[in-house]
Amino acid sequence: MGTPSVDEARDFLARHPEVDSVDLLISDMNGVLRGKRIPRDNLEKAYVSGIQLPGSVFALDITGNTVEETGLGLDIGDRDQVCRPIPGTLMVTPWQRKGRQAQLLMNMRDDQDGPFFADPRNVLARQVERLAERGLKAVVALELEFYLVDRQRDEMGMAQPCRSPASGERASDSQLYSINELDEYADFLEEVHAAAQLQQLPLDTALKECAPGQFEINLIHGDDVMKACDSAVLLKRLIKGVALRHGFEATFMAKLYGGEAGNGMHVHMSLIDESGDNVFADSDGDPLGTPALRHAIGGLMELMPASMALFAPNLNSFRRFQPGLYVPMTPTWGYDNRSVALRIPSGANAARRVEHRVAGADANPYLLLATLLASVCHGLETAASPGEPVTGNAYRQYEPTLTNSWSKALDLLEHSEPLGEAFGQAFLKVFLANRRAERELAMQSVSRLEYDWYLRHV
Repeated sequence: MGTPSVDEARDFLARHPEVDSVDLLISDMNGVLRGKRIPRDNLEKAYVSGIQLPGSVFALDITGNTVEETGLGLDIGDRDQVCRPIPGTLMVTPWQRKGRQAQLLMNMRDDQDGPFFADPRNVLARQVERLAERGLKAVVALELEFYLVDRQRDEMGMAQPCRSPASGERASDSQLYSINELDEYADFLEEVHAAAQLQQLPLDTALKECAPGQFEINLIHGDDVMKACDSAVLLKRLIKGVALRHGFEATFMAKLYGGEAGNGMHVHMSLIDESGDNVFADSDGDPLGTPALRHAIGGLMELMPASMALFAPNLNSFRRFQPGLYVPMTPTWGYDNRSVALRIPSGANAARRVEHRVAGADANPYLLLATLLASVCHGLETAASPGEPVTGNAYRQYEPTLTNSWSKALDLLEHSEPLGEAFGQAFLKVFLANRRAERELAMQSVSRLEYDWYLRHV
């Protein structure tokens, strides 16, 4: 990785004399940003020497407690590792303290200053290298769905849609692609775009999604997968921060309301060769693309069942997989068909790509893209066949086969040889122990529904 030039820090501080502190951030297994806040005078030192954080940051569950079964905690003395800045991620956070705050993403290193095995960003970097060895580079774009909710819970203590800043009315229906609702939340969306522009995050379009208070913001496609995931992680932080400034909360929780659509994170992907040509684009303009595209789709389909623990990383994630709510529940593919798991969008032949529609917005972006790239590599290496594309409604033609069991998903991942080889058994040990411990903790909680249904009746 090398040490980023301290000139980046010096130039930033010279351009931003108003900044008095910097958040040094690293993304844990859940995609939660953790780290330290330093005064501006310590920024150059962070570039020269890095900072110390315990490797157990990747053993933390969603409650922030260390999962000792990962082996990253007290078994090794809860020891520190060096974390170094990621070039190009030092930026002002304009929604915080009137712009006096900044942020910088970090990457954890091992004792030889190589990539620390448990850092999800390093897992992704390994898959990028595997593609590069084949003379290929992925071009990706991420789409993030989220809900805006009232900071006040309802009378049952549950989340509820926020009130429109324009009308004062609480959202109660879908209004998919509604321009009026975009207008009602224009101040929030404009601040998101302004902050993203200041941070050089490549935002594309914003749209009203299909549930009350649900929106989607897309990132522009690019051929730097690492940067794309950095941007996704930072965009989530930005959206949450700006939402609080406007009096409501933003959540990327996969399933917020039982009867409404969940939040997904769709990924558009193509591959380019060393000449910059899209290897998915057929020279004769076939909308189903080239053999390389079909092999890539074949790999994605073959490893999809074992990937569910990464696409749906927590208890709530699996509530999103319900019939009739536009969530793929079977490995399927097709052209211009939103009922399949892997969609080839229509459009210019030169932009031929596949859209992966399975993962929730709560997935860790680094681990999601690592899984997709590993699956594509597997498909190319084995010349995997996706079978025939689906025409018509895939939901009616195919029974659900992707597991909706968190426990089963973890078992499938544990026994996947291709993903084990791609990620390394050391990483999988940490990930599986982390997720299983969180599942055991979740199973100790008794829900309100269980009291309502069973307390008096069984």
